[in-house]
Amino acid sequence: MSAKRPLIELSTSPHVSAPQNVVVIMRNVVYALLPICAYAIYQFGLSVLVSIITVTLTCVLTERFFNWVGKTQSTINDWSAVITGILLALTLPPGFPLWMGAVGGFVAIAMGKALFGGLGFNIFNPALMGRAFVQAAFPVAISTWTPAFFTGRFENFIPTTLTFPFQTPPGVSVWVQQVAVDGFTGATPLALRQIQLVNTNLWDLFLGTTAGSAGGSATALILACGAYLAFRKMLDWRIPASIFLGVIITSGILHLIDPKFAAPMFMLLSGGLMLGAIFMATDMVGSPVTPLGVLVYGLLIGFLTVIIREFASLPEGIMYAILLGNAAMPLIEQVTQPRVFGGARKKVFSTKGGDK
Repeated sequence: MSAKRPLIELSTSPHVSAPQNVVVIMRNVVYALLPICAYAIYQFGLSVLVSIITVTLTCVLTERFFNWVGKTQSTINDWSAVITGILLALTLPPGFPLWMGAVGGFVAIAMGKALFGGLGFNIFNPALMGRAFVQAAFPVAISTWTPAFFTGRFENFIPTTLTFPFQTPPGVSVWVQQVAVDGFTGATPLALRQIQLVNTNLWDLFLGTTAGSAGGSATALILACGAYLAFRKMLDWRIPASIFLGVIITSGILHLIDPKFAAPMFMLLSGGLMLGAIFMATDMVGSPVTPLGVLVYGLLIGFLTVIIREFASLPEGIMYAILLGNAAMPLIEQVTQPRVFGGARKKVFSTKGGDK
């Protein structure tokens, strides 16, 4: 009697050797974001802690609400709503009113995700959709910044944090006296550069000791957390690398033409570039997968970021650059499809009537 032959499982590529799935990857992204959240809380205190909790909880509840409305299985266990909430909260000013943050969280899930059919079908990064909405809806609050490491940040809220809907924030001067802050609002390095042509120390930018969004200024920490995901093969390192290259090339050319334009290192280390390039532009749904497409996508985002920063009225440009990159992604993938081995490259466009 012959022994039973072992079954051989045959499958088409890709052949995944590691037990990675959406839940595992999303959970690791949350792990990578936790140190950034901790540093943001250390920088700005209770207001950022409550903001992260409020925005993230709103995203999770909104996700569950649309599961209920659509009578679909709950998807809150895939961690995607948690990531959206954390990223959105980290892009907001430290003293951003909680109710406005909640509105942004609802819009991020409703318009950035549920409207397109859920995870895997969304065109744009949901967190940036929420951020773009609050940018347009609350322009004053979104441009009100707080100095980092102010005294009493663990005992007092920034007064604008607890502002009731449609109410004027409490008197800033009284709060300044209570917590001994020398000047409540402070311009970000990008705003100082754009308005007053003042350059911030690069070392301060790298360590994240300047005013800015809650979690966008800790450059060194963001790079370390991104390296963790890249090492685990849960992040395509080519995307942020190509974005950095696009920023260096564009800003370098402009700086050579006229020194009034910011130097490449300042462009790289300032604003929310690192957070956006590493945690938002790399969204697996909104980014291309072809090797050439990844390069084109990253270079486009880097180019647009510099152009918006230097020539638009807003000092920051990474948000709109990534959203435009998301919009261009289908075309980028179509144009950059690799040639089948042994075959001719497919013509994407034809001048003789329609696509081929």
